[in-house]
Amino acid sequence: MNTGLNSERPWFVPIGGFLAAGKTTLLCAAAQTLVSEGHRVAAILNDQGNDLVDTALVRGSGLTADQVTGGCFCCRFSDLLEAAGGLAKHHPEIIFVEPVGSCTDLSATILQVLKRDHADRFRLAPLTVVVDPAQARAALAAHANPDIAFLFRNQVEEADLICFSKCDRETEFPGLPTSAPVRYLSAIHGRGVSAWLHEILSGRLACGRATLNIDYQRYARAEAALGWLNYHARLCLKDPIMPALMVGPLFDSLQRELERKNVRIVHLKVIDQAESGYVKAAVSGCGQEPIVEGAVDASPAWEHELVVNLRAVAAPERIREIVADSVKALPGSKTEVRLECFRPAPPRPEHRVAHPQKRAGPRQNFAPF
Repeated sequence: MNTGLNSERPWFVPIGGFLAAGKTTLLCAAAQTLVSEGHRVAAILNDQGNDLVDTALVRGSGLTADQVTGGCFCCRFSDLLEAAGGLAKHHPEIIFVEPVGSCTDLSATILQVLKRDHADRFRLAPLTVVVDPAQARAALAAHANPDIAFLFRNQVEEADLICFSKCDRETEFPGLPTSAPVRYLSAIHGRGVSAWLHEILSGRLACGRATLNIDYQRYARAEAALGWLNYHARLCLKDPIMPALMVGPLFDSLQRELERKNVRIVHLKVIDQAESGYVKAAVSGCGQEPIVEGAVDASPAWEHELVVNLRAVAAPERIREIVADSVKALPGSKTEVRLECFRPAPPRPEHRVAHPQKRAGPRQNFAPF
């Protein structure tokens, strides 16, 4: 079968979307599908801070991955290229690229630059923007938080392809302010993942079809409305505990205290990794039942690696205090690797190409399914 894949000029597959939309879940599901077909896959993840739950999750699934931290891809474009170069030793045929969930203007600052300057290194797939239907309804409502609405609308507007996620749980899908085609999938159950891969790697969809006319001062204010927290600790216990019993009480405590103190959760993720397996829990808002992934029946272990990522509409100092109080109850001896809490700095892209560039290089199709 001629798949059109090679590691000398791998596919560069961007997966955007708001915080907690389901980007990493789609990335992992797509990677598993491709690996099962015998393809070599890698990923680059991105965050304003360090110690990402998503990077731990992707690496824990056996996928080769790197991360760009301390700023979004557009502001650290050189680091993105360096990470892609570092993955070259693994000879990936496809590199999934997941930007920060609050990031937008990706077409002008990433896609157009790649088309203009790096077409000899990568084949560029369309920008897929993953949309959580519940988030979309909230962001488009008349009473929506104006900062979240600003980020969400711009992400959707520049998409080459929209993928509504979590279709195993949702039945209502709002209209979106975009002319991009819309698809529906449930990555956690594998529904629609193969069809999505076939479409984005077929060469039929435009890549970077549009660029935004965006006010960067307004963009900076919208991102700075969110408090970001990353916590990373290693625990050594006297009595072994299952990863699920490490994550469950901590997650419940964090969710309860944040809601009790009227802190609006945008995304809360906790992952615990032990020799016996990992467990991850996540919510994308207040009052939600967590989505749990991993080996919930993993056997008890003495040593655990714990990471918490929290994005909330609140001052960083406030969420830091809440998280610090909750982690005090963790059992055993605790070595804190990092606790960082901040507001994102104003975005300052390394490059920005205001108008869509023509696709460079020959189109090569990929149809393994």
